[in-house]
This record gives sequence, structure tokens and C-alpha cells, in this order.
Amino acid sequence: MFPDFDNRRLFEWQKKGYIKKLVNKWYFFGDLPHNELLSYRISNCIYQPSYVSLESAFSFHGMIPEGVYSVEAISSRKTISYQTHAGFFNYRRLPPRLFFGYQIVRYNGLPVLMAAPEKAILDYLYFGTGIQSIQDVEAIRFNRFFLQNDVDWVLLEKYIPAFGSKILKIRVGYLKKMLDHALAG
Repeated sequence: MFPDFDNRRLFEWQKKGYIKKLVNKWYFFGDLPHNELLSYRISNCIYQPSYVSLESAFSFHGMIPEGVYSVEAISSRKTISYQTHAGFFNYRRLPPRLFFGYQIVRYNGLPVLMAAPEKAILDYLYFGTGIQSIQDVEAIRFNRFFLQNDVDWVLLEKYIPAFGSKILKIRVGYLKKMLDHALAG
């Protein structure tokens, strides 16, 4: 952007605390107040293409009671993690055909790609090798009210065939059975 810029300034500014390095060619101002949405924005920027999903999306949407201390994201590139001054960023790879189901939320007017609840659930269940029963789904501690009232189950079902995974269908079945038990009990 600035062809005559002397890159030594970046080192000086880091030393003075004006900026902090995230990863190659990505920096943020040292006095910038840090919050969850900023972490999500950083996640989208330092590894592209990517969108926030899994436990991070669950937390953002209020689907689980816990906070999440790392940013979990999906990318069509290789699986990778970064430990930075702004936190820990973990990216899981999905094939490009599964890079959908996210929405744009805003942080200070800037776009943040965030998995819709339906896609976050499917991404999580797809990678959830430890999910082999209804009890395993219950251990996730989903907000059942959210699942019953805010998840578009028709859309979720529409997304499943794109994954081409029989085990994903089984895991979604566990989730539905958990909800059925909650409604009956």
C-alpha cells in the first residue's frame, strides 16, 4: 500500500508497544481494547478464507453456557493453529464444497464471517469423533431452549447431504433424540 514504507518502522513500533505482531504481515495496535468480536475479526484476517465456527460460534450465538478461550474456525486450507498476542486461533479444514452456511456480523463496521447456528452444529458434529451416544451430545451442554426455538431444523437437514457423511446423520439423530427426551421429561 505504501511502496516507500521502511519495514524497520514496524520493528521500532513493536519495541515501543505501539503495535503487536499477530502473524506475518498482520499487526494490531497495542492499545486496542480486546474483545470477543475483535478476536473473531482477527481470525478471519490472519488465515483466509475462514469463518468462525464450532465452540466459538456456539458461544457467540448463546448456544452453550461456557466462554471459549481460543477462536475455533473453519477454512478450506490446511488445518493449522496460531498462538499470537491476541490469543490462540485454531483452524480446521473442510473441503471447499463445505465452505458455506456462514453469515456476516459486524465489528466496528468491519465484516466478521460467523457460522450460522445450523452450520456450526453440523461442523461440530462432523468433527466430533468422541460423539457416539446421546450422552455424548448432552455433555456438550447445549442451550436446549435455543436449539428448540432458534435453530432452523429444516435448513440443518438441507445441509446434511453436502457433507456426504453417514456418521454425521447418526450424530444429528443423537441431538434430536436428546431434544425429544428434554421435551418429554
